[in-house]
Amino acid sequence: MTDPDDVFTRLDALLATRKGANPESSYVAKLFAKGPDAILKKIGEESAELIMASKDGKTDSIVYEAADVFFHIMTLLAFHGLSIGDVRRELARREGVSGIEEKRARQVK
Repeated sequence: MTDPDDVFTRLDALLATRKGANPESSYVAKLFAKGPDAILKKIGEESAELIMASKDGKTDSIVYEAADVFFHIMTLLAFHGLSIGDVRRELARREGVSGIEEKRARQVK
């Protein structure tokens, strides 16, 4: 089994390779070809499924649907030339900062 701690990095690399792939042979390439609206629609669908799984309290389904949400968010990031590294850096920047203070700082900008 591969290291699960590095799965986001591996997925980033895989998604980057799909940008030029044939939409007939790759689900991600098909999403890229359809554009951001298609990816956003999938994020919405998967988020709704995650919400329902959580309301039902089905832990296996929560994990499965959360993985789908992460996957499609990472697909959207890749579409825009971003990666999970960009999100990690932003989370690191926020680390140790009160959520209330962080929100207040965004409102001032």
